[in-house]
Parts: sequence; structure tokens; C-alpha cells
Amino acid sequence: MRTKAHKRQVLLYSLCKLISLGALGFGLIALISVMIFILIRGLPYVNTQLLFGEYGAEPSLMPAFAGTFYLIIIALSIATPIGIGSAIFLTEYTKTNSRFVQVIRVAVETLAGVPSIVYGIFGYLVFVIALGFRYSIIGGGITVSVMILPLIVRSVEESLLAVPRSLREGSFALGASKVRTIFSVVLPCAASGIVTSLILATGRIMAESAVLLLTIGMVVNRVPQDFTSPGTSLALNVFYFGSHGYPNQAAATGVVLLVLVMAINILATVLGKIFGKGELMNG
Repeated sequence: MRTKAHKRQVLLYSLCKLISLGALGFGLIALISVMIFILIRGLPYVNTQLLFGEYGAEPSLMPAFAGTFYLIIIALSIATPIGIGSAIFLTEYTKTNSRFVQVIRVAVETLAGVPSIVYGIFGYLVFVIALGFRYSIIGGGITVSVMILPLIVRSVEESLLAVPRSLREGSFALGASKVRTIFSVVLPCAASGIVTSLILATGRIMAESAVLLLTIGMVVNRVPQDFTSPGTSLALNVFYFGSHGYPNQAAATGVVLLVLVMAINILATVLGKIFGKGELMNG
């Protein structure tokens, strides 16, 4: 026979499950509604002129495509080796539960939660003013690399910690050095998590606007000549078009940005599964 305490537990479980399903449903409805609204408003205005034309009488996204590409190249070139190297140091050369590592992890998690506008102010004061970069792609790219660095460090660290300790010990037992073990055993096993973190960091760069608003100048009518030129990005173009009398182009840019970010997230998922299967087969 069921006791009253058991009945209360069952009732509480059912209530929590109902609340969770309601929260999930509300979130999905809100997300789908926003996506449908953007697609309805912007999809009719996505055309070849907007995507591939020159900026003239009609707006074009070519400067934004070029600026976004440059930003991704600069940011990942700086943040990737530093982030992966930091994660390797934290997992392979320090004690996991040491106070030093705990302090660094708290600092990394704190930096990951800092609002992006704070990074924008940092980039503006340091690179635009103090170092004399002025508004430029290089200043924005370095600032964005600082912003995504905590994300890469934390994600790669979790991937490295997920590699079984027995694989390291087996490599050491065969006479391999620590460096050889890291590069021949640990990193290949963590490849799926590393690739996924880099792809998600790319999506973060594409969707960022507050940092770039203060560092690259938002020049939307011409393609940047080099890394020292001012420029724009897709996210900044949404802001510019929306605030300068181009609501239809702003919505169309939102559609392009939405599709690209979704494609990046899908790519991260697919590559994660592919590398995961490869790791299982190698194991």
C-alpha cells in the first residue's frame, strides 16, 4: 500500500515534470516565434544585390562578409593556440584539485560571464586609443579573441578531462614521453570537443556586435582593404540598417545571420559525432 509520504512524492514529481514541460514549451514557442518573424520579414528581401552586389544605391552585405571573415581569422588565430595551450597546462601539468587551478577556473568562468560591452570598452581604451590602432579590423579581432578565450579554455579543458586516465598511463607504460602522450593520445581523443568549441566560438564571433561597435568603426559601404582598415560585420549591419532607415535590409541581414549561425551549430554537432565515432573506432 502506498503511504501518504509516497503519494506526496509522486505528486511533487508530477508537478515538477509538468512545470519543466511548460518551461520547455514556452521557450520553444518563443524561439520559433522569433525565427518565424525574422524569416517572414526578411526573406523576401534577400536577393543577389544584397548578398553579392556592390554597395551603391542599394545596400550590400559584401563589406560585412569580408569584415566578418577577417575577424574570424584574426580572433581564432590568436585565441586557438593560447586557449588550447592553457587547457593542456591546466589538465596535464597541474594537479586538478589544487588551489592554483581552482583560482584559474573561477577567473576563466568569471571572464566568460562578463558582458560583451565590457570587452568592447577594454578594446576601445587599449587598442583604439592607447595603442593607436584607431578603428580597425585588427583591433576588433584582438578584442574578440580576448572575449572568446575563456570559452575555448573551458571547453577544451572539459574535453581533455573526459579522456580516460588509463590511456595516458598506457602510453607512459610503453615508454612515451609526456609531450608525445599529449599530442599522440590525449589531443586526438579530445578532437571532437576541441573542434566543436572552435566552431561554436566562430558562431559567437559572427553574432557579436557590442564589442565591434566600439573597435572596428562600422564602415558598411566599402570592403576593408586590409586588417588595419575600419570595417563592419553582419551583426553590426543589422544595427546599422535598422537605425538608418533600412528596416527591410536589416531583417534580411538577420535572416542571413540566423542561417549562418544555425549552419555553424549544425556543423559543430555533425563534426562532433564524426570525431566521436573515429575516437571509438581507434579505441
